[in-house]
Amino acid sequence: MSIVAKALVFATEHHQHQHRKGTKIPYMVHLLNVCKLVAENNCSDELLASALLHDIVEDTDVTIGEVETVFGKQVAEIVRGATELDKLEKKAIEKEGSWQSRKEHTIHFLQHEATTDQLLVSGADKLDNLRSIAYDHKRIGEKLWSRFNASKEQQAWYYNAIANILMDKGKASELLPVMGREMIDLCENVF
Repeated sequence: MSIVAKALVFATEHHQHQHRKGTKIPYMVHLLNVCKLVAENNCSDELLASALLHDIVEDTDVTIGEVETVFGKQVAEIVRGATELDKLEKKAIEKEGSWQSRKEHTIHFLQHEATTDQLLVSGADKLDNLRSIAYDHKRIGEKLWSRFNASKEQQAWYYNAIANILMDKGKASELLPVMGREMIDLCENVF
């Protein structure tokens, strides 16, 4: 079995009872969307596997060590880059640290430390999240914001910051500014 097929099975097993926030859409749809976005960069199987696994540590009981054991160091490092710090450390209190501080850490990491592969997976993740927000905003309007832990204004700040990072990192991969431009357009329409 290829590493991509193995990651698909592993992700399906661990995310099988999860749904997108505020919907009945199976969570696997998001993981497949992120994988498709990353695949548009003619990438390695390890990067595709990482895209499928990018939320496995944040949203399940799987640890980064388990990801490394099953999928290898390269996949684990990419997944680590897409995982919020408090989830990596598996703190007892799930939401330790404010939403703002967690997002500031993510922004700092993507701007200053992330590899190209980590930027691609994180960028695809954030773009798919923003696409979902835009779709749901058209469907249900301002009620959308009640499902989040942060205000509409905070969400706007976060997604605009990510979009600008992707635009700035365009030399690393031609896909990054493409994702960044789409995020900027979505932000203008949603926020």
